[in-house]
Amino acid sequence: MKGVVSEKGQVTIPKPLRDRLGIAPGAVLEFREEAGTLIASKARGEDVIAAVYGIIDIDRPVDALVEEVRGRAGER
Repeated sequence: MKGVVSEKGQVTIPKPLRDRLGIAPGAVLEFREEAGTLIASKARGEDVIAAVYGIIDIDRPVDALVEEVRGRAGER
């Protein structure tokens, strides 16, 4: 399949490819070059562990944090 690059550098991905690969409007693609060939792939989602790593105050014991969030075991 072929596509034409517009003056703004835009290319329309043919519908059969979009459907087969699950590329919907708003999808984020990553581009790279390998041996003179343009490669596009769907971007991976954000690493959820990396997104929340370090947000907990590590100077407090975990039990104290859980108690603050949930309340004392006998008070529920």
